[in-house]
Amino acid sequence: MNNKKDGSRKYDAANPDALAEFMKTGWAPTPLEGIVPSEAIAFCKVRIEKLSKKYPGKRIVLPAGSLKVRSSDTDYRFRAHSAFSYFTGITAGDAVPDSVFLLEPTASGHEPLLFIHPRSPRDTSEFYRDAKYGEFWVGRRMTLDETERKYGLAVRQIEDLEKFLSDGKPAVYVRGESKVVDKAITKDKDATAELLTFLSEVRLVKDSYEIAEMQKAVDATNRGFADMVRVFSAATSTKRGERVIEAAFFGRARVEGNDLGYDTIAASGAHACILHWIRNDGEVKSGDLILIDAGVEVESLYTADITRTLPINGKFSDAQRKIYMLVYEAQKAGFAAVKPGAQFKDISAAAHSILAKGLEEMGVLPISAEESLNPDVGLHRRWTVHGVSHMLGIDVHDCNEARESHYRDGILEPGMILTVEPGLYIHPDDELFPAEYRGIGVRIEDDVLVTETGCRVLSNKLPSHPDEVEVWISNLIKSN
Repeated sequence: MNNKKDGSRKYDAANPDALAEFMKTGWAPTPLEGIVPSEAIAFCKVRIEKLSKKYPGKRIVLPAGSLKVRSSDTDYRFRAHSAFSYFTGITAGDAVPDSVFLLEPTASGHEPLLFIHPRSPRDTSEFYRDAKYGEFWVGRRMTLDETERKYGLAVRQIEDLEKFLSDGKPAVYVRGESKVVDKAITKDKDATAELLTFLSEVRLVKDSYEIAEMQKAVDATNRGFADMVRVFSAATSTKRGERVIEAAFFGRARVEGNDLGYDTIAASGAHACILHWIRNDGEVKSGDLILIDAGVEVESLYTADITRTLPINGKFSDAQRKIYMLVYEAQKAGFAAVKPGAQFKDISAAAHSILAKGLEEMGVLPISAEESLNPDVGLHRRWTVHGVSHMLGIDVHDCNEARESHYRDGILEPGMILTVEPGLYIHPDDELFPAEYRGIGVRIEDDVLVTETGCRVLSNKLPSHPDEVEVWISNLIKSN
């Protein structure tokens, strides 16, 4: 959080006039060389056309968002709003806080305009005084011209935005991401909700650029899982070993991508029964399973979302294997349900059918599987309380503002990308299960593309059958 007009903080050193004048001198020109137009440009043009047709005659405003405070004057790492990224194609490394993308209505449609805070010139103090934007503090930003050349958009100074919006032209916009935009445009709850719905639904079917980026994220995530297995031994000898595993994956995410797609779940032993276990402060013990749910977010902001449940010592016990195989077969049934024309909720129905029958055969379900699968009953869900699938893309839970009729009750189409992730979780105090099963939590999650004839598992190079998992772990440990 900055405290002064020049962007400096209360505790920063003074800036005497002599220094200020001296800082303006002796700088060589440093233009970016070899700028290559983004491969996303052609795809963004198609996306922009869809948005333009949805709102003829209206200004459409999509802010990138601002820095968010973590503590005092320390901010979280910036990640642009997903809609801004989707329609501009601007990568994480090029995105500048407080940027705004808008479509200005014209007689024939809309003109795309991008407002940014460009590289600061050397004739002001910003480049060395401003802790939020200064080049000496946060690194070089692109100039207006450089941004235009790379992303194929008309670009203007962010300082011009307030005046540009002051004409009161009818507009729809994403609220809560820019103080300037929120102040300039009349609040309309219905219009905002409708826009958010459209921005979700337009992303349900991925284009070829998105599919390639998703595969890139999945492949990096696969390598991250191998990194985690390689530190199993170190994790078992560390008091909070789950964090050793978490740290190994974070390294891969930062080296190959922009960041984590979401906080990594590294849930050892009974922690695997806690669905969103991100404290990751537990011990990692030989003989236990560890449930790892992790995804790399690449520079384009597309993220993988993969879960594996792995034996820490490299071998499943009989009880662990029995629960694991039930989840494995449920996932296979889920895959088979992914095809064009099927309903999204068919995936859950297929997986739950296998889980319920398995629980009945184990003697823990007090009624038949058929009775339990009645939507008004669902007793088997005591051990599997989460959904089996969700959309995936530029957000880990993508398209969440889509209407229920287009999502949960929607029809699958080629180009959709989603997860298939059944699980069973037997808490340590669950006396309905025999003692040897208590404390076992298993989830297997893969990322799946709907194709013209069925589906393609994007993450199929990461083993999931228990026999293959054991061989994979053994090979990774031997190669250490």
